[in-house]
Amino acid sequence: MNKKKKKKTHVPFRLNMLFFAVFLLFSLLILRLGVVQIVYGDDFKREIERTEDITVNNPVPRGKMYDRNGMIIVDNTPLNAITYTKYQGTKQEEMLEVAERLAVLIKKDTDKVQERDKKDFWIMKHPKEADKKITKKEKTLFAQEKLTDKDLYKLTLDRVDEHDLDMLSKQDLEVLAIYREFNSGYALTPQIVKNEDVTPEEFAVVSENLEYLPGVDTTTDWDRYYAFEDTLKSVLGNVTSAEEGIPKNQLDYYIARDYSRNDRVGKSYIEMQYEDVLHGQKAKVKNKTDKAGNILSTEVISEGKRGKDLVLSIDMELQKEVEKIVEEQLWDAKQQPGTALLDRAYVVLMNPHTGEILTMAGKKIVKNKETGKPEMTDDALGNITTSYNVGSTVKGATILTGYQTGAIHPNQTILDSPMQIKGTPVKKSWRTMGNINDLMALRRSSNVYMFKTAIAIGKGHYVFNQPLGVESQAFDTIRQSFSQFGLGVRTGIDLPNETMGYKGPLKKPGFLLDLSIGQYDTYSTMQLAQYISTIANGGYRLQPQMVKEIREPVMKNDEMGPIIQDIQPKILNRVDMKKEWIERVQEGFRQVMQEPQGTAVGYFGGKAYSPAGKTGTAEAFYDGPQRSKYGKEPPEVMNLSLIGYAPTQNPEVAMAVLVPWAFQGDHDNKSNLKIGEKVMDVYFELKKKRQGQNTGTEGTEQQPLQAQNGEQTITNE
Repeated sequence: MNKKKKKKTHVPFRLNMLFFAVFLLFSLLILRLGVVQIVYGDDFKREIERTEDITVNNPVPRGKMYDRNGMIIVDNTPLNAITYTKYQGTKQEEMLEVAERLAVLIKKDTDKVQERDKKDFWIMKHPKEADKKITKKEKTLFAQEKLTDKDLYKLTLDRVDEHDLDMLSKQDLEVLAIYREFNSGYALTPQIVKNEDVTPEEFAVVSENLEYLPGVDTTTDWDRYYAFEDTLKSVLGNVTSAEEGIPKNQLDYYIARDYSRNDRVGKSYIEMQYEDVLHGQKAKVKNKTDKAGNILSTEVISEGKRGKDLVLSIDMELQKEVEKIVEEQLWDAKQQPGTALLDRAYVVLMNPHTGEILTMAGKKIVKNKETGKPEMTDDALGNITTSYNVGSTVKGATILTGYQTGAIHPNQTILDSPMQIKGTPVKKSWRTMGNINDLMALRRSSNVYMFKTAIAIGKGHYVFNQPLGVESQAFDTIRQSFSQFGLGVRTGIDLPNETMGYKGPLKKPGFLLDLSIGQYDTYSTMQLAQYISTIANGGYRLQPQMVKEIREPVMKNDEMGPIIQDIQPKILNRVDMKKEWIERVQEGFRQVMQEPQGTAVGYFGGKAYSPAGKTGTAEAFYDGPQRSKYGKEPPEVMNLSLIGYAPTQNPEVAMAVLVPWAFQGDHDNKSNLKIGEKVMDVYFELKKKRQGQNTGTEGTEQQPLQAQNGEQTITNE
């Protein structure tokens, strides 16, 4: 019997090594899992449960503005508003679904939807059709990484045509308009979807369906309310809308100050100048979110506080009366011959002892774009943004410059007769006056007295029908002297965009004479007001101010909060003139309005409030809105001006009136004097009325001013 031997099983060495390696790997894996679970388990658990604290700033209403007597000028009007808050991780599809639901409940204006918005929306709504816009070749290039997602999307956008966009219905556009608002805000920051013309029905139905509209909420927003409508509105300024947000050119500035892109900010004049005060303290809310961006809890860190309130120096009752006067006199003047180019007038009333602006009125006649008929519009800003030749109102500064330089001395007599300078037209006063002194030169407004003063300042010598030579340095001397009063320099008013005026570029002798009578350089109404205030108070140039106080906001509508900052008068400089020189010019100005032959005595003579001042008429070239139709030869026009203060011995109000392009030819309508008389009259009538009501009157008590840099105190002597 043959026994077969059992065959011995043989496992190759390499297979054993493989099994051993697998064993080691499994052992390492088990060990690693043990380390992860036992050693680091708590850490990973905490990571899974990780939360994030995100602080969101919610805007608050802006501060209010009051006039000096406590009347509301600018307030906030509550508005029903619908908002949307985008959560972290919210997908476009989810936002689109909510937008579609909301569009059924509210009406949304689609005027602001752009073509690019429509194309993006069409691509989102029609992904298959959009995909067909890309060729196979382009898809191949994309697969080869020769084109990017961005490249393909741009190609798709370029190929979406009018036919495609016509597929979007009116309802689609409303959804798009809502979705556009959804997508424009920051995560966890409420974004206004609609705050204008939200009907009570819309507000109610949205409130009832919030559970089906994740991220949507109903709340109260605000809008600026101007109690006096267009009165002074150009000076008060504007605020951006929720859609505008922060202007692009100021984005970095505001973002660095903890603003959000869609915050509403002041974009012009007082609203912009005092943005930091009016903006208020935002409410801070801390949202705790999980890793997916879901809000777990909300904590109010600070309630927020509406902006601080401004008390302006403006007297709105007086402002309204002055504007009424300017309007009436402009319309009346337009009925007279030679006034085809007349279209504006300006008035500033200022407290000469504090710099507070009581009235800043400006009116302009424009054509209504729809009807083509003339209508009156507010141009209060023209008082600081436009400048003109003002004429003889500067003669007080010319006389004082003559005293200061030694060119003339008080009571000096000069012959007023026509002057013939070789090669130039005769230069003369409006009437030959013979030998006159400085007071009579101011009273009767002598040009020749000023011409000869300017020649003496320039160390020249006048000889009949001979060339006139003066030092060109005289231009700088006169301008530097004028600047001490605020002429030709910025007044420093707390408003942006103030003009310095225009300085004539040439320094020929004849132009020096023109400079001395206000017919070369240009000045603004505000500069004239600062100039006459400086004369009235004895030589202190005060900074004009529109804001008088900053106050804490209070909830009661009829009360103002406590004063945070009482803005004190700021003296910019003391003119380098002797006291008796200034008093000499003050007397000359008194004679202008109160003595026989004074150029304003016909309107101000015998007034109980004892005014002083100076009239001005300037020959100028028209440079207004109709300038283009005259080509290279603009017509000659006459500008009218008037400066004044009252009472003479204890001035409480200073006034500047400017009527550019008042008339052509010899048809002087005296609009500067008519406006000025009525304005001064109404100021003192209003004062008397208020005294009778025992409510107090601005200006009845003068507050001495302590000059800066250790200068003496201003007193009324």
